[in-house]
Amino acid sequence: MNRKQLTLVLLAVVVLGGLGLWLRNRDKSSYKTSQGQMGQKVLGEFDLNTVAAITIKHATNELQLVQTNDLWTVRQRGGYPANFGDISETLRKLWELKVVQPIRIGPSQLERLELTASENTNSATVVALLDKEGKPVRTVFLGKKHMRRSGSPSPFGGDDGWPDGRYVMLDDKPDTVSLVAETFNNLEPKPEQWLNKDFFKAEKVRSISVTYPVAPNSWKLTRETETGQWDLADAQPDEQLDSAKTSSLANALSWPSFNDVVTDPQPDVTGLDAPTVAVIETFDNFTYTVKAGNKSGEDAYYMTVAVAAEIPQTRTPGQDEKEEDKERLDKEFKEKTDKLNEKLKKEKALENWTFLVSKWSLDSLLKERHALMAEKKDEK
Repeated sequence: MNRKQLTLVLLAVVVLGGLGLWLRNRDKSSYKTSQGQMGQKVLGEFDLNTVAAITIKHATNELQLVQTNDLWTVRQRGGYPANFGDISETLRKLWELKVVQPIRIGPSQLERLELTASENTNSATVVALLDKEGKPVRTVFLGKKHMRRSGSPSPFGGDDGWPDGRYVMLDDKPDTVSLVAETFNNLEPKPEQWLNKDFFKAEKVRSISVTYPVAPNSWKLTRETETGQWDLADAQPDEQLDSAKTSSLANALSWPSFNDVVTDPQPDVTGLDAPTVAVIETFDNFTYTVKAGNKSGEDAYYMTVAVAAEIPQTRTPGQDEKEEDKERLDKEFKEKTDKLNEKLKKEKALENWTFLVSKWSLDSLLKERHALMAEKKDEK
């Protein structure tokens, strides 16, 4: 090898060495160790009491939970009350959230862990905790769920395992990526999932009437006691109730539920301009007027409810009531009255809303007149 060739070889070694050093430094700057440490709080220390609003964003969807006059509400549902239990549990989990494993990652790898904020469905869910002035207290990106594999193949094929954690990142800082033990399955921008689902309960039913737009389908049932048999009002000679078909009516609205709240109910859509009207009276002197409209899909009805009650505020002592019994009876009467007044207050608040009520809540009540009758025997 002559001197010229040796010079070219040495020059190539120097160039390659410099290129390798440059690439190494570039990769080193791209892949930084997470600032978090195992066991450290992901969001650090902050005062939960300063959080007055929560926004949850994913792709093109956004949810806002806002605290107004000490009441949490869902803005995308016209300010309907939110489920405080779900909100407080979420805030507690975020406040206690700890790093299970710091993650070494560069900006180019964020998309792989679904930690980028974009309109794509495989982007991060961005959760912002705001104070009463709308300023961020903490912002966290919830990325891809970490899957734990069982180690043995499934007989149905594949082995996707199950989620046991999630990748998270503070704000938009790649050096804060961590793996945590929470999956946060409920943290989605779906307003219907955050509503307070407490509803009315028609208990101790004394009478039920259902009035259909088609009059012959209407009916009314009454009974003298809570366990008594139902009597059909205005019964025709050839009409006889089937007790097996009417036995469930006493509990038809004892535990109804709703799926969602309708913020802009249009009569031509809801059908509430020509509804089927059910009036339920109870032995506690509550009256529920339920208006059911059209079906929404196959699983729900549009519905409104109005509540009235005649609650006695004073107790009339018995004729032979003993003095030693008066204090006990007065106390029991007051406790019962207070509960009924509180029940009325909560249920009256439902009158301003239109609900999507689950089909099973109303189907047992919305029966046409002929469906309550015993089948006629064949004279032959």
